[in-house]
Amino acid sequence: MYIDVWATWCGPCNAEIPHLKKLEEEFEGRNIYFVSISCDDSRNAWERFVQVKQLGGIQLHMGGDKSFMEAIRCKGIPRFMLIDQDGKFLNANMPRPSDGKTLEILNALPGL
Repeated sequence: MYIDVWATWCGPCNAEIPHLKKLEEEFEGRNIYFVSISCDDSRNAWERFVQVKQLGGIQLHMGGDKSFMEAIRCKGIPRFMLIDQDGKFLNANMPRPSDGKTLEILNALPGL
């Protein structure tokens, strides 16, 4: 899983959306999930944003509970992580989708 912790109001998060969409297209049908977890306070604003921007992947909302962010020691967004199918962190601080290293890392994963 390539996980993105983000928010609708976050400029750098929004700048990564086109790049994340491109990654999702590149790996469509392959053994990887793209999961975006919003830390927005307003669920309605998040839902509207997801619809208007036609975001793909798996879209989740924290529902106001920031314990996940505390557990992963997330001090800023966007935050990208790579987790294997057993729940082990392969990279707790993955490069952003706009970084060419991300594609290299994902292409090197066994089973993709």
